[in-house]
Amino acid sequence: MSNTSSKTHRRWPAPVAGDELRLLLDFLQFLRATAVNKLAGLPREQAAATPFPASPRMSALGVVKHLTAVERWWLAIEAGGADLPSLWVGSPDPSWDLAPDDTPATVVAAYKAEWARAEKALRGLGPDDRTRRRSEFTVRWVVAHVVQETARHVGHLDVLRELADGEVGE
Repeated sequence: MSNTSSKTHRRWPAPVAGDELRLLLDFLQFLRATAVNKLAGLPREQAAATPFPASPRMSALGVVKHLTAVERWWLAIEAGGADLPSLWVGSPDPSWDLAPDDTPATVVAAYKAEWARAEKALRGLGPDDRTRRRSEFTVRWVVAHVVQETARHVGHLDVLRELADGEVGE
């Protein structure tokens, strides 16, 4: 069965940004939309494929599940201080693993739910504020880290999508 979900709207951040944290969050949202668009239209079989022998757990679905865990940990738990379970407890990191009922639609829905949780967790925090969990990081550092992590994995999704069905581009 094919994933018939439509693409998520992407918008580039304002080119003359005056608010540093807003700029980082706008770039994160652009990357999030790019990530979920890489799953749009893929049937589960292709989205769950692991074409790299050196990375046998890396699938497009697994990448998005991992990004969900990244956002949960860094934005909701570390920055926002939310009392939630981590999605990557264990070794090797289980956030890449697929459950039999994981589909593009369910994985994207969980990722988007994490976006809302992150927004709520960051509400009222500024870039210079220390994180609420351990106070070892600034909010600026955490958001920049999530942006770079998401960007890196969007690159993986570019390759996985092209291998799955030949679709290229943002």
